[in-house]
Amino acid sequence: MGFLIRVVVNAFAIWVVTLIPALQVTVVPFPPGDTLQMVLTLLIVAAIFALVNTIIGTVIKVLAFPIYILTLGLIGLLINGFLLWLTAWLTHWWNWGLRVEDFWWGLVAAIVISLINWIFGIFLRPKKD
Repeated sequence: MGFLIRVVVNAFAIWVVTLIPALQVTVVPFPPGDTLQMVLTLLIVAAIFALVNTIIGTVIKVLAFPIYILTLGLIGLLINGFLLWLTAWLTHWWNWGLRVEDFWWGLVAAIVISLINWIFGIFLRPKKD
């Protein structure tokens, strides 16, 4: 259940990022490109992004632990931008998916996605009794 909630929150965050034209991040929906196809594309891209974060992100964060300490965690911003770019690269082979035009704007988009995930995480986190 937690993974599904994470995917929905990621889909919402990616959709919000695509509404900011300066970030140059877009989502190309399945043909014919109606609302249903856009929602499905966002959910699939969010699932891929969650899997990339879970699998590859964890490995990178463990290997880069000394660099995290040296940079006081700021390297995490670059890693999140890289993971968003990697998600865009994984979906560019089809005629649909995430498009990140510039890595540095993708870095800013990853920061916005992280902030949205953090805010939703505060409200959706299970309460301890």
